[in-house]
Amino acid sequence: MRIVFSIGDINGIGPEIILKSLLALPAGEDTFVAAGSYKALEFYRDRLGLPVELRRIGGVDDIATISPEPGVLHVLSVAEPESIKPGALSASAGEIAMRSLEAAASLCRSGLCDALVTAPLHKEAIALAGYRNTGHTDFLADFFGVTSQIMLFVDPVSGLKVALATIHEPLSKVPELVRAMDMDGFFTSLAASMRRDFRLDAPKIAVLGLNPHASDGGVMGNEEATVIRPAIERLAATMQIDGPFPADGFFGAKRYRDYDLVVAMYHDQGLLPFKVLAFDTGINVTLGLPIVRTSPDHGTGFDKAGKGTASERSFLEAAKLAATIARNRTQTT
Repeated sequence: MRIVFSIGDINGIGPEIILKSLLALPAGEDTFVAAGSYKALEFYRDRLGLPVELRRIGGVDDIATISPEPGVLHVLSVAEPESIKPGALSASAGEIAMRSLEAAASLCRSGLCDALVTAPLHKEAIALAGYRNTGHTDFLADFFGVTSQIMLFVDPVSGLKVALATIHEPLSKVPELVRAMDMDGFFTSLAASMRRDFRLDAPKIAVLGLNPHASDGGVMGNEEATVIRPAIERLAATMQIDGPFPADGFFGAKRYRDYDLVVAMYHDQGLLPFKVLAFDTGINVTLGLPIVRTSPDHGTGFDKAGKGTASERSFLEAAKLAATIARNRTQTT
C-alpha cells in the first residue's frame, strides 16, 4: 500500500511524529509519502537527529514508480516556509497545512495513494490563513462532496471503538439534531463499516442514551423513547445492536468490553471516556469518505514542538490502521 501523510502545522509536532513513526513502521511492507514541506521535515530531522532519508519527489506522476524502502520518506513539496518557528502561531504554517492536506487528498482521489494519514493542524492558524473550513473533517467533506461523514475513534490497545452521532456541535443543538437524523441509516452505515473496514462479520453495537440515565423512562427527556430505541428495535432483526444505555453506568461498569462499537450521541459523551482510556494510542477515523483517512487523536502540541519529546504512538497507530483498512477494502471489493 502507498500511504500519504499530510504534514499538519509545521510549527507543531506534526513533522516530528511523522519522522519518528517512519522509523517504527514495519519495513518493506508499504511506501510512505509526505505531502507538504521538504524544508520543514529536513529542519526537524536535523534538529532532532533522526536517521530518516528524505527524498524529493520530482512530480506527482513519479509517485507511481516509488517502491517501499526502510527508513526512506518520499516528499512531495507543495509549499515552503520562509522560516520555521516551533510553537509559534502562524498564518504561513496554516497555509502550508491546508495546501498539504489538499495535495494529499488529491493523491488519494487519483488512486496514486491508497490512504491518507493527517498530522495535526491548528484551527486558529488555518483561520489566519483565510480558510473557511478550519478542520480536517469539514475540509475533506467539502473536497469529496460528502455530507454524511462519521467520526470514529479507535484504540488499538483496548479494542475500544467509539462513533459519534453528532460531531462538533453546540450542546444546545444536539437534541434537535438527534431527533432529525436518519438513525436507521446511521446505524446501518456503521455496521457496514465494521464489516468492511475491520473485518467484523457480526459486529456488536452498543448505543448510549442522549439524556442522563437514558431519560429514566421519560423523566428527563424523550429522545430515547421516540428516536433511539425505536431505531434499535427496527434493526435488531438484522444486526446485533443494544441500548440505549446510560453513559455513566455503561463506562463505569466497563460494559464497552462486551461490544465491538459504542455509539455516543454527542462529542464529550464519547470522547471524554475514550481519551481517559486511550489518550496516547487513540486514532480518529473518518467514515463516509471515498478514501481511507485516519489521524492521531491529539493536537499540534505547540508546547512540545522542536524539543524531541513528542510521542509518535498515536500517529504510528493511525498509519498502521490506515494501511489495514486500505487492505481490507481491497479484499472486500
